[in-house]
Amino acid sequence: MFSSISILSRLTFLLLIGIGVDLAQAQISPLFSPITALEARDLAVIVNDSDPLSRQIAAYYQRKRQIPAEQVIHVRFAPHHAFLSASEFKKIKQQVDRKTPKHVQAFALTWLQPFRVECMSITTAFAAGFDPSFCASGCKQTRSSPYYASEEARPFDKYGWRPTMVLAAENLSEAEKLIDRGIAADFTHPQGAAYLLRTSDKARSSRAAAFPAIAEKLKPFWEVHYLQQDYIAGHDDVMFYFTGLKSVPYIGNNRYLPGAVADHLTSTGGVMSGSNQMNVMEWLKAGATGSYGAVVEPCNFPAKFPNPGVLMYQYLRGSSLIEAYWKSVAQPGQGIFVGEPLAKPFAYITYRPTK
Repeated sequence: MFSSISILSRLTFLLLIGIGVDLAQAQISPLFSPITALEARDLAVIVNDSDPLSRQIAAYYQRKRQIPAEQVIHVRFAPHHAFLSASEFKKIKQQVDRKTPKHVQAFALTWLQPFRVECMSITTAFAAGFDPSFCASGCKQTRSSPYYASEEARPFDKYGWRPTMVLAAENLSEAEKLIDRGIAADFTHPQGAAYLLRTSDKARSSRAAAFPAIAEKLKPFWEVHYLQQDYIAGHDDVMFYFTGLKSVPYIGNNRYLPGAVADHLTSTGGVMSGSNQMNVMEWLKAGATGSYGAVVEPCNFPAKFPNPGVLMYQYLRGSSLIEAYWKSVAQPGQGIFVGEPLAKPFAYITYRPTK
């Protein structure tokens, strides 16, 4: 079904969700033509040897995902504090870059704290390096990602960026559940639904203006519900859940399919050291496999949060979770990506020759 959709349909979809498209580039593939996903050989796992939980999570993940030993990168720094200074981070990043095999395209971090490098998220700092242009004082736009809405399968080779995701939890049991969900999702092509909510919180519903168009364009390929309400509860088919509230009620009253993605637009959802807003880790505890949240006040610019249309478009074609999520955020400097990066529920099994 996917390969039969016209190039014009793909262009129309991308334009509806607000993405500029280069016409020549768009001729490469029609809407929803399958693409390859990042695999274990493409990911490096970064471990803080000063953090026992980080070591445990990394060991479990390496074993379960069969990550090559040379792609487990060991560093050492004081754990359990909210942020790193730019100088501290620079030293760590230099070690990581020196130890990372050149073919690696993405990183997984195995700790919840630190979650910031001064004014920017730690995931974007590891992906692209520390850069104050990813930050903002007040309501201002920030540096954009070249990876946003791209068709690129090898981000480091093309852009020099290694998309990064936090693969961690408050304890080993929760981390193991997350990892197991991601692995269980692979190649399953689940039948589920997407829920796009425009809530009563107008400020936090800033990206909801695009939801009706996204829902309309995706409906021929996926069950999408655009709802004007504050929450859903009692649903057993949740694959995607995008909303905007300070705290989302009843998230534990839904069943999230393996590989499910859920996030809420709010100011400090990605703050891992205490906040008066719901933390994104609550989505993972409820059963989601990936989420995203702001680590500093971003204001409610939609570009600083995931575009559900882009995310679903990439994920449903077969991208891994880390690829789909990263490609959905135009300005990722103030937000953190969390989850099991290699989950790929809609991928097709392929055989690539080893290099």
